[in-house]
Amino acid sequence: MHAVLLDALGTLVELEPPWEHFGTAGDERAREAFKAEMAYYRQHSLEGRDDASLADLRRRCAAVLSEGLGREVGVPEMMAAIRFRAFDDAAPALRELRARGLRLVCLSNWDYSLPEVLGRVGLLGLLDGVVTSAGVGVAKPAAGIFGAALELAGCDASEALHVGDSSEEDIAWAASAGIRALLLDRSGGGDIASLAEIPAVAGGSVTMPAS
Repeated sequence: MHAVLLDALGTLVELEPPWEHFGTAGDERAREAFKAEMAYYRQHSLEGRDDASLADLRRRCAAVLSEGLGREVGVPEMMAAIRFRAFDDAAPALRELRARGLRLVCLSNWDYSLPEVLGRVGLLGLLDGVVTSAGVGVAKPAAGIFGAALELAGCDASEALHVGDSSEEDIAWAASAGIRALLLDRSGGGDIASLAEIPAVAGGSVTMPAS
């Protein structure tokens, strides 16, 4: 194996409940408004291809949030409430895999700002590359995003392992592309419950690249 491909949200990073950073903790209307905004973002994330298109996407998301709250919310106020943190097992696992000589690529349904997010939580420097749906123009589970990740990793599908938390978007489609996949479920029920298990599960297939 030459590379490990990893999903972002739910695998490497988690979203803190934005309504808890909005001065409305416990407010059910705020919770539902943010859920509507997040659903809209997921449907349109690949439209945030550059500064201009991302700014437009965020304005539209703020409009969805404003409608749900019944008051105008600007982009700065909305973005201040959207915070991510790295899972505790992310950085240690990435360091161990890098020490084994493996190339590490994050691929996610996200706008083009994902590298910035990963940098803020301290993970970007542990990765060899980042592939987003916005950058490729297609979202998981489309096979094209996996192809872009393999190209960045510099290996064939048979030489890669993909780790993600979605059976549909990560596991089934990675497997259909010929990539071995592991379902991460930190509550149990998946192939692994922690990123720290990746080397052990991969076993002897984890080897140093030839070059």
